[in-house]
Amino acid sequence: MNNHEIDYKLHGDDMQFVEVELDPNETVVAEAGSLMMMEDGIHMETVFGDGSQSGGSGFMGKLMGAGKRLITGESLFITTFTNEGMGKKHVSFAAPYPGKIIPMDLSVFDGKIICQKDAFLAAAKGVSIGVEFQRKLGTGFFGGEGFIMQKLEGDGMAFIHAGGTIVRKDLQPGEKLRVDTGCLVAMTGSVDYNIEAVGGVKTALFGGEGLFFATLSGPGTVWIQSLPFSRLASRVFAAAPGTIGGSSADEKGIGGLFNIFSDN
Repeated sequence: MNNHEIDYKLHGDDMQFVEVELDPNETVVAEAGSLMMMEDGIHMETVFGDGSQSGGSGFMGKLMGAGKRLITGESLFITTFTNEGMGKKHVSFAAPYPGKIIPMDLSVFDGKIICQKDAFLAAAKGVSIGVEFQRKLGTGFFGGEGFIMQKLEGDGMAFIHAGGTIVRKDLQPGEKLRVDTGCLVAMTGSVDYNIEAVGGVKTALFGGEGLFFATLSGPGTVWIQSLPFSRLASRVFAAAPGTIGGSSADEKGIGGLFNIFSDN
């Protein structure tokens, strides 16, 4: 294997974290801000790029890795955690919002997984975090994920995160699955990703499901989430006090009635 072999354990249900076990000199890379805890003997270092390059790689290679992350909206830097002590050590990474952490052995999926731009959480050192451009113009404009998605390549373990409940679908050759554009979490490289307009003007305008579906065609595997973060954020914003669609503190309960009289 080119990637470091790491063992792991998932904890929790809706607010999960992953505990990674590192042998001496093994390294795991993680998104900035995802660290939960680590044992003594683990060295943490922020590196330029995606962390897949070895220490002898030239500046241009690291610059290209950093550029790929910048295009996907991530930081130019990533954090590495290396066991420099004796014996096995553990480091844990937490999910950023309610949902599930999906462990993926890239060697099982032909060494490549395409996922949402912000789905990556952590991976064994050696996993390359790149970009996947949507080749079709319509898919790029209306596919929900834009022109660019993340691409994880290698033969080691990677961990991605998504909201709500995650379901895995194994598509047979020619089998199609239509999903909400925001609910697509990840797919194998063999899946054909396209968009399809919602039929009927009334359905498109008043159905509440948007104007387009994502059409996924097999063969391959896809992962679907029940609660995209954008949907969760819009509901929280709509219910926040003082916002349109939400109620302010002065409008709640009997206290709001007293406030009306006190202002007069």
